[in-house]
Amino acid sequence: MKRLSMLSAAIGIAIIAAAVYAADPETVAAAIAQAGWATAVVVALRLLAVTLAGLTWWLLFPAHPRPHASVCGLLRIVREGANTLLPLAQIGGDVIGARLLTFWHIPGPLAAATVIVDVLAQAGTQFLFALVGFALVIAHGVGGTFIHDLAWALAAGAFALVGFYLAQRHWGERVVNAALKRLARGREWQINGTFETLFRELRAVHRRRLSLSAAIVCHLAVWFIGALEVWVTLRAMGYSISYSDAVAIESLAQAARGAAFVVPGAVGVQEGGLIVLCALFGVPANAALALS
Repeated sequence: MKRLSMLSAAIGIAIIAAAVYAADPETVAAAIAQAGWATAVVVALRLLAVTLAGLTWWLLFPAHPRPHASVCGLLRIVREGANTLLPLAQIGGDVIGARLLTFWHIPGPLAAATVIVDVLAQAGTQFLFALVGFALVIAHGVGGTFIHDLAWALAAGAFALVGFYLAQRHWGERVVNAALKRLARGREWQINGTFETLFRELRAVHRRRLSLSAAIVCHLAVWFIGALEVWVTLRAMGYSISYSDAVAIESLAQAARGAAFVVPGAVGVQEGGLIVLCALFGVPANAALALS
């Protein structure tokens, strides 16, 4: 897994370098400079979105033991930072977040179970967000091979999402057991508990339907906040796109990023996706790269 991540990261960096060279580095730099004040707004929106995602994670805990909401907010920032900046697959930060939560006296199996269900809720709402983007792209008049291929990709995503959910149920215990051992590269799972306890906690989290429903609604809101980042940035660069256009760009770019979860930080995948999607709305490659 580590070698695959390093190789995919190297390929991604090469793709970014080639894309910037093709778009002309000076024009990319000029587009970044043109964003100006929007950079601070995007940082604030990202902080809002990640903090809200942390509170969403907090909702999945039982009344006792439950960490303080600020702890989940802080560790969600750690999870996001690790997934984006460290040379790990994009689930590495979630493993780190579950482990760190035990320092606040949360049992390891409960910490792991809430992270797993949180990732499921995030992935499920991301799929719904992608469907919204798919509909908006069709409404924009895009058709042909692009829509056909996108439909197949979404169908594959739905299949994977259902598999992820079913793996958390009773019969999926062996599958998850093997996957976690693989992730730990042969070492014991280091979050202070057995797999049997982990699956018991998973079932308990799924039974708290009201909390799970609230978490789903909050995660969906987080995705739409992300579209605001795209809208603010491109408007600051001088492109008159609507918020619905920004939703289409952000939703499908994030879907591509999610599909490439083994690539550290989705390096190269995000840039390529944004170049293609922004072009559908009249935004050139240099601005798409500056946005990324």
